[in-house]
Amino acid sequence: METAAVEATDLVKRYGATTAVAGLTFSAARGAVTALLGPNGAGKTSTVETCEGFRRADAGRVRVLGLDPGADSAALKPRVGVMLQSGGVPTGARAGEWLRLVASFHAHPVSPDVLLERLGLLSAAATPFRRLSGGQQQRLSLAAAVVGRPELVFLDEPTAGLDPQARHATWDLIAELRDSGVGVVLTTHYMEEAERLADHVVIIDHGRTVAAGAPSELTDSRQELRFRADADLDTAALGAALPSAARIERRGEGGREPGEGRGRAPRTEYAVTAEACEGVGPELVATVGTWCAANGVSPEGLRVQRRSLEDVFLELTGRDLR
Repeated sequence: METAAVEATDLVKRYGATTAVAGLTFSAARGAVTALLGPNGAGKTSTVETCEGFRRADAGRVRVLGLDPGADSAALKPRVGVMLQSGGVPTGARAGEWLRLVASFHAHPVSPDVLLERLGLLSAAATPFRRLSGGQQQRLSLAAAVVGRPELVFLDEPTAGLDPQARHATWDLIAELRDSGVGVVLTTHYMEEAERLADHVVIIDHGRTVAAGAPSELTDSRQELRFRADADLDTAALGAALPSAARIERRGEGGREPGEGRGRAPRTEYAVTAEACEGVGPELVATVGTWCAANGVSPEGLRVQRRSLEDVFLELTGRDLR
């Protein structure tokens, strides 16, 4: 039976009196993209660095490709690619030379020139790392992580600072890695990215796993009726008019529509949800519309949409800044 790419069981990591990871358990399969999501300070970085072998766990068990990432570091290095969010490249190294050097450490590397072209870096191959843009540095770090044909790759915020074209090129490359059987462990703050790429999502908060599953499982395909209205909308009165299986909640400021004047306060986003067995049907839409009309409320941007991964993330981890 093939082992998982990563298995962490009751993982604990402490820094003095601070417990960064408090009994976290998760797994990442081969040939799949696993996204680790969590707010700042949730324990993602400590978890990933322990799996990469850069830190030792204080308790619990971690196995990477069936091996101990600390004790078996030498055996794992040729098989695992690591993309760091920053650092690791000499500032004077030219992009092409650096990638060729990294490739030379592997037995059967991908052609560096092919990767440079694929990630839009061929024209910058002779440019020193310090003169590359932030996005180019990110893409070079990604290229260095995958040039050795790893069985498992850790990607830390791989599209941070990238323009839309580079982001989509990166997404395509990650999908190809997965389809070729590579296990991908991804950390990102972009919920759209996780929802688009991930086969499995692990949401971490306060050093523990608070939810895990496929994006469709976590969002449970539940639909919501959303609209924008003034911040003082009487949600209690609207809620009383709804069927017993439905409820309304504020989702924060929804922003201004194009063309709205700056003097007007941003409208608040509201969501009406129903039990999964009921869903959002025509009667619920009509009820909300009728109540709004009777109470002088203009529900802007009224639409039915599926609950997003970002909605689930905020429900589980809270909306307060950290």
